[in-house]
Amino acid sequence: MTRNKTIVFAFGGNAITREDQQGFFEEQLANIEKSCAQVIELARLGYRMVITHGNGPQVGSLLIKNELAKDHVPSMPLYVCVANTQGSIGYAIQQTLQWMLKEAGINREVASIITQVEVDVDDVGFANPTKPIGPFFSESRAQEMMTKEGYVMREDSGRGWRRVVASPQPKGIVEKNVIKALADAGVIVVAVGGGGVPVIAHGKGFQGIEAVIDKDRASQRLASDMGADYLIMLTGVPKVYLDFKKPSQRALDRLTVSEAKEFMKSGHFPGGSMGPKIEASINFVEQGSGTAIITDFESMSSALRGENGTRIVSDQVLVPLKRE
Repeated sequence: MTRNKTIVFAFGGNAITREDQQGFFEEQLANIEKSCAQVIELARLGYRMVITHGNGPQVGSLLIKNELAKDHVPSMPLYVCVANTQGSIGYAIQQTLQWMLKEAGINREVASIITQVEVDVDDVGFANPTKPIGPFFSESRAQEMMTKEGYVMREDSGRGWRRVVASPQPKGIVEKNVIKALADAGVIVVAVGGGGVPVIAHGKGFQGIEAVIDKDRASQRLASDMGADYLIMLTGVPKVYLDFKKPSQRALDRLTVSEAKEFMKSGHFPGGSMGPKIEASINFVEQGSGTAIITDFESMSSALRGENGTRIVSDQVLVPLKRE
């Protein structure tokens, strides 16, 4: 390898199935091809890479299928739907990268890993589920699901009733050693899809549990456990902004951990948008010696060179950005 540095970066689920699309597999493949263009450049440079990805739209589609087909085939648990989408999206990324690498003359292998992420059954999230999933239902159907299935259902802004589940903190990545071994061998690994399949310790192993793990938190947990050099949080904008979409909007080239915490307290990074990425970046930097970068797909390579994106660094890093 020409470079020994390891990158963990996350594709969002909406980058695979866009909001204005229906979710056909051909659409997903086209979106993944666009997203992987930057990966090829980094593969040529020899970076070790692990790709994580979201799966919100895809799991949502499976839950709708569960509801429509409930009278004909057994519904699958939420954690099985997460595993299913890890497989289908991982397959699509894997196959797309394989032919793109071959076309570029790069001799790198690609592998997808169905990844379990351990959570604590006593996590406070289970006492107060807040993560909405799946389709909207009428009040009568919601009451039926609460009675028969034990689901927690909540009315959502006049649009109908929706199921909510816990979003617990990730304790650890079950397959982290396999992922690290493959990445160290130069394999481009696709892992921790949709935040991972949530599992709890059970007997001598693990069992699935109904929950959704935040993708950014799980990506950070994996990056920290692997000792990665970079955690790249990919989003829809090239940099982090203060006063986003306001006349006073200001782009940030770099944030120290202390600065990031202060801006979060001030409400600059809401929980529904940039907040989880800032939180994950802070945790990654505090738990190791790596650098977190927040940027968009198009700017990924230039962000690594210090020419774009927003870097979150330790408070001790006070020197000018070093070009990669």
